[in-house]
Amino acid sequence: MEKITAIRGFKDILPQDASVFWKVESIAREIFNAFGFREIRVPIMEKADLFKRSIGETTDIVEKEMYTFADRDNEYITLRPEATASVIRAYIEHNMFANEPITKLFTIGPMFRRERPQKGRFRQFNQIDVELFGEDKPQADAETIFMLMHFLKSVGLTDIQLEINSLGCPACRPAFSKAVIDFLKGSEKNLCPDCQRRIHTNPLRIFDCKVQTCADTIASAPGILDFLCQECNDHFEQVKALLEDLNTPFVINARMVRGLDYYTRTAFEVTTNHLGAQNAVAGGGRYNGLVSDLGGPKIPGIGFAVGFERLVSCLPAEANNPFKTDVFIAALGPNAQKIAFGLTHQLRVSGISTEIDYSNKSLKSQLKKADKLNCSYTLIFGDKEIEEKKVILRNMMTKEQQIILIDEIMESIIKIIKER
Repeated sequence: MEKITAIRGFKDILPQDASVFWKVESIAREIFNAFGFREIRVPIMEKADLFKRSIGETTDIVEKEMYTFADRDNEYITLRPEATASVIRAYIEHNMFANEPITKLFTIGPMFRRERPQKGRFRQFNQIDVELFGEDKPQADAETIFMLMHFLKSVGLTDIQLEINSLGCPACRPAFSKAVIDFLKGSEKNLCPDCQRRIHTNPLRIFDCKVQTCADTIASAPGILDFLCQECNDHFEQVKALLEDLNTPFVINARMVRGLDYYTRTAFEVTTNHLGAQNAVAGGGRYNGLVSDLGGPKIPGIGFAVGFERLVSCLPAEANNPFKTDVFIAALGPNAQKIAFGLTHQLRVSGISTEIDYSNKSLKSQLKKADKLNCSYTLIFGDKEIEEKKVILRNMMTKEQQIILIDEIMESIIKIIKER
């Protein structure tokens, strides 16, 4: 019978990767909590209109990539392609703004987009998503970006670059859109079919197109920063100054528009050289009109998302096996195995990760298994040690050994592990 394999673009997260995910999630929760952010968990399925209204009907995500289907009630349902819209829907639905004028939230989980699988990009992928509602001052932008950079460095990511831009607001963006349309007149034939259509629906999307001919055509087009109104320009200048105050280096990328329609003013990406052409490991921006567009009050917001798979693929090799077993028990002989069985579970209940081999193999074989399990220590004893009421504790890194009295095993091991 033919074996069944995973769907293309859907990846199993094996134990060695899951342990890295767990470590990254733990660091995220610790850092975000220190900055006042609280976790929210939202459904992976939403009404399709939520994403059409928030992301924009002319974006690649809505036009080509969303997994949308009709359920039995003929209502169109979408597997979430991003988390911001879902978090805002929950924020509005539960009136969170009524009790918390400034609300800081984050969520972690899977997203779904039917795009071409490539390095660090899958059709089911995992994201860390952070949102800050109720504050439109430049300090909120700088705080959010600084927290992102602090998080990425804390998990071990190196060789990263922060790129920032301002996308203006509804007051100044129309003039920029007109300038782009005027610039492209006569060059439409050089654009891909999607961008030829976007000229009349959303010309800013052309800056986000990955087709090389489109990139070449738009290369010398006007820049958004030359069209900012005074308020947007002042806001951007303050964001830059605040980032400098926080010793957070950045470069200005005036061509960055991000892939979603809801961004206004500050937009940012963190790029790395480890991912090839699709080099962004995280990105986000301000979206001052999105909450009201989705039926809520007029409340400003800013946020970012970090791609888990991309992030993990960029981490140094030593970070790829964070899971470590505290103790392996090598018990030699039936009496030793009987004592080891109870001891193993006593240690586990005490919070000490412990493994044992029930096959009663040779000591050499069991030490090999302890190495394979990345154990810190191995507890060794047989019938002789039981008779003498002492066991051997071996440090698997230094190979040093010490004698521990049987009556003091629990107390001694817990102390050694906790003081590591």
